[in-house]
Amino acid sequence: MNELLADLADLADRQAIADQIHRYCRSVDRLDVALGYTVFHEDAEADYGQQGYRGSGRGAIDWICAAHADLLHHMHQAGNVLIQLDGDRAGSETYVTATLRMARAGKVMQIETHARYCDRWSKRGGHWAIDRREAVIEFDAIREVTPMKSHAHARRDRGDPSYAALEIRP
Repeated sequence: MNELLADLADLADRQAIADQIHRYCRSVDRLDVALGYTVFHEDAEADYGQQGYRGSGRGAIDWICAAHADLLHHMHQAGNVLIQLDGDRAGSETYVTATLRMARAGKVMQIETHARYCDRWSKRGGHWAIDRREAVIEFDAIREVTPMKSHAHARRDRGDPSYAALEIRP
């Protein structure tokens, strides 16, 4: 019975961390700074490389959301999540694809970035959050695209249909 309880606790911790990874993607895609803050502990550090951002984890959320506000569209997808647990501490590696669109000189440009988030986690007060993130960019590209049609239903704020579906409240 104790082994079963330990296995269930392990699964619950892994799911909590995976949910946080997905919340991060959601926060930067919906420009939801408050949600993004919940992914990083208050004293967390983030390193997005020499050409990116280096500083506090919550500062990274501010930086990313401010930069994304000038874009037309953006979508982050996380996959291949590997989590290593050690009590109330954990490490994870997550493969991430970010697809972003922007207007430049009358053209629609699409940026694709393929990266990995190497995160150190801790569980404090029952809440899993990142202590340190190192983003490792594997490769990226930019190209001109021709949108098929306008998709105005998606929103980058709390007016997005997903908030009503998930009943997320501030």
